[in-house]
Amino acid sequence: MNGPFQKDCIEILQTRLAKGRISRRDFAMGMAALLGGTALGLRPDAARAQSGQLVFVNWGGDAGPAYDAAYGQAFLADAGITVRQDGSGPTEGAIAAQFESGNPSWDIVDADPFSAEALGKKGMIEPIDYAIVDRGKMREGFGWDHAASSYFYSYIIAYDKTRFGDNPPTGMADFFDTEKFPGKRSLYKWGVGMWEAALLADGVAPEDLYPLDIPRAHAKLEAFKEHVVAYWGGGSESQSILLNGEASMALIWSTRAKLIEEDSGGDIGFIWDQGLIAPGSMAVIKGNPGGTEAAMNFIASAQDPEKQLVMFRMLAQGPANPAADALLPPDEARFNPVDPANFAVQIPLDMPWYEENYGPVLDEFLAIISS
Repeated sequence: MNGPFQKDCIEILQTRLAKGRISRRDFAMGMAALLGGTALGLRPDAARAQSGQLVFVNWGGDAGPAYDAAYGQAFLADAGITVRQDGSGPTEGAIAAQFESGNPSWDIVDADPFSAEALGKKGMIEPIDYAIVDRGKMREGFGWDHAASSYFYSYIIAYDKTRFGDNPPTGMADFFDTEKFPGKRSLYKWGVGMWEAALLADGVAPEDLYPLDIPRAHAKLEAFKEHVVAYWGGGSESQSILLNGEASMALIWSTRAKLIEEDSGGDIGFIWDQGLIAPGSMAVIKGNPGGTEAAMNFIASAQDPEKQLVMFRMLAQGPANPAADALLPPDEARFNPVDPANFAVQIPLDMPWYEENYGPVLDEFLAIISS
């Protein structure tokens, strides 16, 4: 779930820098925060943590020069431990391979909570030490046995305001209604959130979504295929489809909402109603060379709301610590997926369901959209 999303976050940083919407210093701080520490350009085969070091494994990006890190530099100053980044991508299989090698070179991973939980139950991921990591600095329900929430984003409806500005969509039923809201649509090609969107449009109440009725969702998506102009795989693709007028509506990542509003001159809008909230998390590989206590201390350090605001301001990732909400003025809070007003009209993805079902149902989804 997170691989394409994280790579898109890096692209957002690069785009905002190129358009002069952020300074080079802000770019460096945002990249460092995104990569979880001081970016020293480690190759995967050189990413072994040494004494007084941790390796944070993320989904790649500009790993060349060193940046002043929103997380890493503060942790170095406070704990005397350097955090290095490895952008080789912590897929579930790669994390398992690290553990099974008996000599892992990774410490902390930017993992999907459902992957961390599945691997944790197999003894490959350390339990989160909640004597160090503060549950009180997490949103309720988003601290798991083997994963600590670190940011949020949503799948939301973006729409053409030049066509529907006087009658905007109000939820997923409108997204799937091409008579009331004419035009083509665009959906995410990896399924996440699309099953929920289809079921909401088909009349399932939010409180009754889980466990997902996959046959019903796939029947809805199969019948809707003729209205889908493209299944996007990255945020820039979803943005282009709307800006080029290929689709009148798309389900997009919320991190693209501000960019698409800016780039369209306000012609493309978005709503939070019935958005689908997805959490990102940090997890620690069992037997990590840098030590479990040091890794947990880093996760605890990253709970600082001021540090998380760097992530939000660069990438529109929602802060994991609810204390950050009050630090945002209204003109910024409207882009925060977990601002209380925005959170209230959305539905969190169910991580236990994804842990048990994602692989098989994704295969079914891909078969539908590719046929």
